[in-house]
Amino acid sequence: MGKSRNPRRRQAAPEAVVEQVDGGTAELVPDRDRARAWTLLVDGAPQSHVDLDDPAYLSFEYQRRLGHVVDLAAPPGKPVQAVHLGGGALTLARYVAATRPRSTQQVVERDAALVRLVRRELPLDAGARVRVRATDAREGLGKVPDGWADLVVADVFSGARTPAHLTSVEFLDEVRRALRPGGVYAANLTDGPPLTHLRGQIATAAARFAELALVADPAVLRGKRFGNAVLVASDLPLPVPELTRRAASDPHPARVEHGKALRDFTGGAAPVTDADAVASPAPPPSVFR
Repeated sequence: MGKSRNPRRRQAAPEAVVEQVDGGTAELVPDRDRARAWTLLVDGAPQSHVDLDDPAYLSFEYQRRLGHVVDLAAPPGKPVQAVHLGGGALTLARYVAATRPRSTQQVVERDAALVRLVRRELPLDAGARVRVRATDAREGLGKVPDGWADLVVADVFSGARTPAHLTSVEFLDEVRRALRPGGVYAANLTDGPPLTHLRGQIATAAARFAELALVADPAVLRGKRFGNAVLVASDLPLPVPELTRRAASDPHPARVEHGKALRDFTGGAAPVTDADAVASPAPPPSVFR
């Protein structure tokens, strides 16, 4: 009796999922190199990458840098109370749940249709203590009890731009209210030459927090290209040496600026208020090619 040439039927490769959500056209594209990993795009702009088999894997450079902040926000493995402004595919909430079991998290994501898509196609682990609110980021932040959060992460984009009302000192007043004393705030910022928005955001954070650090690709910091920068802020000293070591050892190394060098980087920019806030600049089309 001859042996079958194909003892097992090959599984079909997963198909992309495309749906209209409140913010545009959402696509979940399978990662051909990782069996149960997906990239979320909205209107062609990459938003998140999730590996359901390994939620501690962070593919995007800026998410890896935010992961370093999470790792250093408390002793290894200690549960934290975290607020995520901007949900996407819930990548960082999954990371916190995987690396800090028994953490309690709130995610604020305005796009209710996107939340439904992600929950259906990329379900959270049953043991993850994650509550998702489908509302505006600043409105949702306002419902967080005073001093509740060890960590607040802002990663909010509408049409690839951070909304203006999430760039002001008044917004950071709400962040500070929600943070426990000594808690950590981290924000994913985007900008390109001449870095006017980024300088203004550093000045704004410096008006409300005693300690700041900025993690970014050196080319972005030099104003050579458009890209991401992760701002970290607290009222207590930040773990700058370890953050610097981790950022430098990433596949795409980043530089950490802090102290006088970061203050000098602002170039005298003024803090942003609600009255004069504008959205972050739109990325050039070449960024997503």
